[in-house]
Amino acid sequence: MMKEKVHSDKAPQAIGPYSHAVKANGFVFTSGQIGVNPETGELQEGVANQTKQVFQNLHNVLEEAGSSLEKAIKLTVFLKDLQDFKEVNDIYATYFTGVFPARSAFQVAALPMNALVEIEVVAEV
Repeated sequence: MMKEKVHSDKAPQAIGPYSHAVKANGFVFTSGQIGVNPETGELQEGVANQTKQVFQNLHNVLEEAGSSLEKAIKLTVFLKDLQDFKEVNDIYATYFTGVFPARSAFQVAALPMNALVEIEVVAEV
């Protein structure tokens, strides 16, 4: 299996030893994205703004990989507070048409930079 590192200058810099995404066997696997604005390095305020920034960051990483959110197969959503699920879900629904990707959502104890939401994607290239 060949794998290829994907890096986007339009996504926040990695805060650890990982790639923005990896392409392998016709798929792209993104690392989790949080709501950090790549231009400022600042975490957006509130779960709605963070969720929108997460999707912009994922869009940019997937585009760099030759893919898109429309080619998403599976998403995993991590929430600091499951009470935010409806608000995140409503925003999430605006990014997809047709067949929605499979999805899991979890409440977690903490996220990097004290983020409220983190999302990772598996998509076709």
